[in-house]
Formats: sequence, structure tokens, C-alpha cells
Amino acid sequence: MTTVTFTTRDRRIEAVALQGHADLAPAGQDVLCAALTSAIRLVEATVNDVLAVGAAVKVREDPALISLKLPGDMGRENESVCQALLAGLMVHLAALAEEYPENLTVLDTEV
Repeated sequence: MTTVTFTTRDRRIEAVALQGHADLAPAGQDVLCAALTSAIRLVEATVNDVLAVGAAVKVREDPALISLKLPGDMGRENESVCQALLAGLMVHLAALAEEYPENLTVLDTEV
């Protein structure tokens, strides 16, 4: 199962972490894992390559982990765009979790 944890503080999404494999199909054939990876990569590319925000990214294969953590001060416009991206990611992944409840869990953790 993949667990996605969004970390929020004072209604600001600070980070997202995807952990584990969906196990919907064998490695290399798992469309859910592919969808999750593609979604987080799109957000990361927009945040770091397009906006040049400098979010911290961690990728690990075993155990599987992809995480993204926003910096504290990135300006009002970048903050607004990043929050919209992460909120959209949360909505998208929550919808996938409804379709695949045995393979995906999405958590929103307030710190």
C-alpha cells in the first residue's frame, strides 16, 4: 500500500511524502504507482524547475519514498501557486484513494 502524507501548519501545506508501493500489479505494470509518481513529479517540476522555489526533494527506492518540502519564505506569488499545486495534488490523490482504497491512503497531518 502507498501512504501519502500531507503535512500542514496553520492551513499551509508544507510537505508531501509518498511511501510504499501500491501493489496493484507487478513492478513495472502498476498503473497506480505510475500515476502517483507522475503526479508528484509534475508538482516537483513546476515548483523547482518552473518557479525555481528550491523545495527539498528526497527520492528513495527501498523502501519506496518520494517527498517534497517547501521552503519557508518564497514570496507571496510563489506561495500562492505552490499552495494551489499541492491542494490540487491532494484532491487528485484523494480521488484515486477512493477508487483504490486497498492500495492508497491519503492523510492530512497538522503539526
